[in-house]
Amino acid sequence: MLEPQPTLIDIRSVCRSFPKGSGEELLVLEKVDLTIRSGEIVGLLGRSGSGKSTLLRIIAGLVAPSSGEAECRGQTIKGPPNGVAMVFQSFALFPWLTVLQNVELGLEALGVDSDERRSRALAAIDLIGLDGFESAYPKELSGGMRQRVGFARALVVHPDLLLMDEPFSALDVLTAETLRTDLIDLWIEGRLPIKSVLMVTHNIEEAVLMCDRILVFSANPGRVAAEIKVDLPHPRNRLDPVFRQLVDQIYARMTQRPEPKAPTVDGIPGSGVGMVLNHVSSNVLSGLIETLAAPPYNGHADLPVLASHLQMEADELFHLGEALQLLRFAVLSEGDLTLTESGKHFAHLETDGRKKLFAEHLLSYVPVMGLIRRVLDERPSHAAPAARFRNELEDYMSEDYADETLKTIVSWGRYAELFAYDEQSETFSLENPS
Repeated sequence: MLEPQPTLIDIRSVCRSFPKGSGEELLVLEKVDLTIRSGEIVGLLGRSGSGKSTLLRIIAGLVAPSSGEAECRGQTIKGPPNGVAMVFQSFALFPWLTVLQNVELGLEALGVDSDERRSRALAAIDLIGLDGFESAYPKELSGGMRQRVGFARALVVHPDLLLMDEPFSALDVLTAETLRTDLIDLWIEGRLPIKSVLMVTHNIEEAVLMCDRILVFSANPGRVAAEIKVDLPHPRNRLDPVFRQLVDQIYARMTQRPEPKAPTVDGIPGSGVGMVLNHVSSNVLSGLIETLAAPPYNGHADLPVLASHLQMEADELFHLGEALQLLRFAVLSEGDLTLTESGKHFAHLETDGRKKLFAEHLLSYVPVMGLIRRVLDERPSHAAPAARFRNELEDYMSEDYADETLKTIVSWGRYAELFAYDEQSETFSLENPS
């Protein structure tokens, strides 16, 4: 029997909360447990807002847990621990420094002398495929090359653990695939000067392609909902039936309805005034309904197939599916999206009919829409400031989520012609009060 590998990171019952506008605390992470051992690539997979990046920042020593224990090699994490490096989504390069100077930065902070700095930086640049670009500035590089600089800068310090926060999401599909493949090849060959990788992603196929173990996060608050082992040998083939089965399994797990803790409307949790609405365009929703209603789907689609067909990330498709489910135009469950009778009816209506049906469903199933319409109907002026509703939303959610929800309300309400909204004065009003 193989000896267990040394433990690098041990997270026990970690919680993290942030203050809301109302003065209350917003719980982002709840009782998260995570162990990372030497020799593995671990993925944190979940929806936007599920706390994955917050957990990564706790491990990086950039954020302290509100409660629970976070340890690196048996020592409590207080500030950035030695032997941990991070690659960001946004490249985070200094534009006034050359590639070589950007890569040397981490070593300079460690007090490494100039000759060794240069030698190690050139080796890292060569390893990551940027040989010949040492004197280039970031503005002269493509997005993929800039992200390679980010990797070289993290690897040059020879960290035990490499943290990656959605490192491929800002790249085009082909560039991201090339960089993923290159990194996995270097990992398999033992050429990366690291012991383990922890990566945050919301791309399901990316997680199955790269990781040995995947922790699926649920949201509000973020907690580990499932742990999935990926025993497929590298290099992995996306068309392998076992690969596809794992992807389907994760889609199904991520679209399971949680047991509601709070009052629900028709079994959909959090459907009261305090529900966070992710901003998705009514035009995109209409287009998705049309796609689902037409062949080859005929009202029912497998999410991995639909994501591939539409060239959408899983996270984006989940948002759309949940919006359709909230409006009762579709049901999102076990990795499938199925149109309801109302959804099928919507697909065959002309523009005015669609707007009318959309308005009926907004008032019936999105309580905050009904609240806004009632306030506008009851006021003699038939107008109300957005702040009136933003303050109410902030009793339930963070300021950022309140802004996102309000943006969605304005977009959907305008499409349905339920009200007008003036951007300058931030005021809701009725165009034709009855």
